[in-house]
Amino acid sequence: MGLENYTRVTDFVLLGLTDLVKLQVTLFVFFSMLYIINVLGNFSIMVITIMDSNLHTPMYFFLWNLSCLDICFSSVTVPKMLIDFMTPKKTISFVGCISQIHFLHFLGSTEVMLLTAMSYDRYVAIGNPLRYSIIMNTRVCRYLALSSWMAGYFHSLLQTVMTAKLPFCGPNLVKHFFCDIKPVLKLACTDTSLNLKLLIRFAGTIATSTLLLTLLSYMFISKYLLKIQTAEGRKRAFSTCSAHLTVVFLLYGTAIFTYSQDSLDEDRAAAVLFTVITPALNPFIYTLRNKDMKKSMKKCAKNLQLRLAYKK
Repeated sequence: MGLENYTRVTDFVLLGLTDLVKLQVTLFVFFSMLYIINVLGNFSIMVITIMDSNLHTPMYFFLWNLSCLDICFSSVTVPKMLIDFMTPKKTISFVGCISQIHFLHFLGSTEVMLLTAMSYDRYVAIGNPLRYSIIMNTRVCRYLALSSWMAGYFHSLLQTVMTAKLPFCGPNLVKHFFCDIKPVLKLACTDTSLNLKLLIRFAGTIATSTLLLTLLSYMFISKYLLKIQTAEGRKRAFSTCSAHLTVVFLLYGTAIFTYSQDSLDEDRAAAVLFTVITPALNPFIYTLRNKDMKKSMKKCAKNLQLRLAYKK
């Protein structure tokens, strides 16, 4: 019987994280808190970096983009997951499923490229401080950020179009709490080996190349750190890199673990880390270890208090 005789799937059913109703309520509260922390924390960073002229530097320009990505990245999956915790029927339309795949890979691949640009920024700041403002001028920063967004978009567009063209004729049970390429491909009623090869090659190339470039930047940074004479100077230079390194290891570690797993439970557990927990941790990583950011936050809080007092 030809594929044309099958009924095309118009929606999918997400199996979610668990079937236990009591646990779903607990998870709803827990993930709601993490999502609120993520949005408020990253949005605060975005506002502060705009309001404080002292933070109008390449480092904080990239941090603004990263915070924007973290909010958008979690928003692709978390709101739908929270709704599904409270509803018995966890369906998502075909268009909604494909849209999740697109934005998930668009924002995810953009973030790894942006982190690479941020490592290059730190390399120039530490390795060539006298020419830093010339090398990392406004035009270069905008070019690096825009290139990251555009490359991520076109990579995701290829994967999305290839997936959307596949025939889906049942079953429609996605063994995940969101639509991702690997679990969705398993539901296609045709050979998906080409899609898997493209996913592995393109995603693998992006992940490997960006990680290698990031590590290469830090190899050169470590060489310059050793040349700094004073311990205080080395500590200050390293403090500007430690937050970025922590985010890099969190993102790559969880993403690599996710896409290297065949186990459904381990795959979903790792996906929770990089879609929910890591974006919520990033604001704390960048503020608690950053003196300039903490100073700006205190300044903004003080100005807000003065305005409120003046209105009264």
